[in-house]
Amino acid sequence: MLLDLKVKDFGIIEEIDWSPGPGLNVITGETGAGKSLVVDAIAALLSGKLDEESIRHGAAAACLEGVFALPPRRISDLQDLLAEKGLAGDEETLLLSAEFRRKGRSALRVNRQAVPRALMGQLGRFFIDIHGQSEHLSLLNKDYHLDFLDAYAHSLELRHNFAVKAAALAQTEHELKSIIEAERDRARREEFLRFQIDEIKKAKLTEGEDAELEKERNILASCEKLKSAAYEAYQAIYGEESAADSSSALERLNRAIHAISHYVEMDTSLKPSLEFLENTARGLADIARDLHAYSEKLAYDPARLEEIEARRELILSLLRKYGQTIPAVLEYQQQAERELAGLVHSTERRSQLEALCDSLKREMGVIAAGLSQKRSAAAEKLTAEVEKELKELGMAQVKFAVAIAQEDSPEGIPLADGKCCKFSKYGVDNVEFLAATNPGEPLKPLAKIASTGEISRFMLALKSALSEADNTPVLIFDEIDIGVGGRSGEVLGKKLWKLARNRQVICVTHLPQIAVFADAHFTVHKETAGNRTLSRIEALDGEARLKEIAAMLSGVRFTETARENARELLGKAQEWQSGTKKKRT
Repeated sequence: MLLDLKVKDFGIIEEIDWSPGPGLNVITGETGAGKSLVVDAIAALLSGKLDEESIRHGAAAACLEGVFALPPRRISDLQDLLAEKGLAGDEETLLLSAEFRRKGRSALRVNRQAVPRALMGQLGRFFIDIHGQSEHLSLLNKDYHLDFLDAYAHSLELRHNFAVKAAALAQTEHELKSIIEAERDRARREEFLRFQIDEIKKAKLTEGEDAELEKERNILASCEKLKSAAYEAYQAIYGEESAADSSSALERLNRAIHAISHYVEMDTSLKPSLEFLENTARGLADIARDLHAYSEKLAYDPARLEEIEARRELILSLLRKYGQTIPAVLEYQQQAERELAGLVHSTERRSQLEALCDSLKREMGVIAAGLSQKRSAAAEKLTAEVEKELKELGMAQVKFAVAIAQEDSPEGIPLADGKCCKFSKYGVDNVEFLAATNPGEPLKPLAKIASTGEISRFMLALKSALSEADNTPVLIFDEIDIGVGGRSGEVLGKKLWKLARNRQVICVTHLPQIAVFADAHFTVHKETAGNRTLSRIEALDGEARLKEIAAMLSGVRFTETARENARELLGKAQEWQSGTKKKRT
């Protein structure tokens, strides 16, 4: 419900702070006092739209703020939406605010966080339907009619089951479509994959092979230099065999050994040095032999070098095509083999998916038929109830109908009668509420009917019939009593009061016969401050309310008779309300 509404610099409203109560809230006042401005302010707040002309003259901006209690029957969906948008706040209330500026962009906020206009409107539909001179927020929108009918028919669970099947069908058809698209190029793709796999397999790659080939290539390419360096190192250790006077490292080392060995017995401390020199000499001799053998083994082999270059070029070509490393190329081969296997078995998978699609469609057809049957029965019942409500409101000439249509489609789902129908996640039915407000006129969509007091009463009849199914927590009826007399006004008042037993209803009215049924009564009046006209709203109770009802009956200068008539009206309304409450309990 709407807990509090703050309006500043809106039309002739300088500033108001209004807290409507639960149940039926009635707003009365003289024509032109600004009663409908309160409704217009709520509509502007929830839609996020306002004409510049509605900003109070001389003000830079109009500011609106509403505090709403979260609707119990829709709290889960609303909290999910708020969490998704990062707007979660107080668990029990929601704060909506709007600042409409003459210059610059308007600022819309939810829980003090800026939001786009579309989201503001989306949130508004959780809370309020406005009927009257302002825009209707749900009943005129065809998209909501199926929701209303299913709630009325108690078929939401069946609709959910259909939606689950529809989601499974969509997923299956998506996979099937992918397979069919792949099959168009399957032969070409298979040939290409086989070529790639064969090319990699023939290469017989081994991990690290490219590094080993690079090493061998470098050795062969520098064979003569390596051979010369090895022989030179050998000579430096062992000396030239042809030289008469060797000056090799080994010869010099042997001289040192010979020199020390004569004195080691004399001074045993020289023994470690001698052992080190002897070990070094033996090691140098081994190294010299190894270098000589290495030098003898080295031989330039142009055929092997050419073979290595060809192998390296093959590996580089594969790396360019399939990966930057040999392991990556081998992984690509495995992926290609898996894809090829999938293509080979796609015909079998396609058959499975096609069978699954047929099965799901048959199951959906059965559920859709059940949905259609429940909706048709509910539509007849709803039509009768709405027309009964209209008759009680003195609108017996207004006709109402629920149009349920289906669209043939060869790609749809099969029904029991053999025809295939187009479907959505809600079933195969297109639902729309239709009405004709005058005798002889054809039934038209509700959105085609002008927004008048008569249509507001029609909406009241429809809301009354849908009261148990409609989850909208706040209903606003503006100028619902246009062209209505006192007797019909009493009927309106009673219906509004009944409708307000499980939701908040706000009604702008000129009829005392409606006002006396209010759970909370407010009046809007104009005041003059300096050279400016201001609009004020205040709660009425007791004597003040009695005077307002009397003034509505006979004018501002009401008589004592009017006061007594007002007292009688209030008494009758309270007596009826008490009796109705007892029956309900």
